[in-house]
Amino acid sequence: MAADKGNFDLTGKVALVTGGNGGIGLGMAEGLARAGASVAIWGSNPDKNRAAEERLKAFGGRVLAQTCNVADEQEVDARMAELIATLGRLDGCFANAGRSLARTAFHELSTEDWRAVMSVNLDGAFFTLRAASRHMVERAKAGEPGGRIVVTSSTSTVHGPAGAVAYGASKGALNVMVRALAVEYARYGITVNGIVPGWIETEMTADKFADARFAGNVLPRIPMRRWGETEDFAGIAVYLLSEASRYHTGDSIVIDGAYTLF
Repeated sequence: MAADKGNFDLTGKVALVTGGNGGIGLGMAEGLARAGASVAIWGSNPDKNRAAEERLKAFGGRVLAQTCNVADEQEVDARMAELIATLGRLDGCFANAGRSLARTAFHELSTEDWRAVMSVNLDGAFFTLRAASRHMVERAKAGEPGGRIVVTSSTSTVHGPAGAVAYGASKGALNVMVRALAVEYARYGITVNGIVPGWIETEMTADKFADARFAGNVLPRIPMRRWGETEDFAGIAVYLLSEASRYHTGDSIVIDGAYTLF
């Protein structure tokens, strides 16, 4: 008799991870693929997309890598249509794509830079989740409720991110979106949750972590005494796509080695 994989078996599930060609997004995508899901990744760098695609294919499932600028509304809708036509459905949408800027005093922050952050972090999530929810709601109305929406936020919404107000504001707005959508889509069996990372080793944080002064100030404040790794997000991604989380919604799940508690 075959072993029962239980609620964490993602065989037959299809997930999209935006920003899935690196960093936290790739960590989540690898966890999903390892658990049996078909995975689509969106990224704006074709070379990184191809490398991530090959890495994910090693787990044996279907993988679709699409070049997509999530700040472009028409492009998001077109890529979503292609995804559903190719993979047949979408069970989970992980809106993870994001960007930040070099630290800038608020009174010196340009309108252009403010909008550049908002266009990806907030507008991009809006376009992506709107396209995904249309498909999930339509399917629910046809008799197949369910679906998972997950947003990557930041611990900058917990502490004051001096010099990174645009980034913190964009992520704070996503936390509100999570709660509002959790209420709105509960009737369709769709869960909506946020993942709130702390200090994680990625390309985006490489320069900062290499700064001895920064590392000396921050690392001792992390009770687990290490930076987070992208692999630390594989398990939460699997849980949130799986049937194990079917009654868990409207939450912001902090993964930071207890940094915000210290």
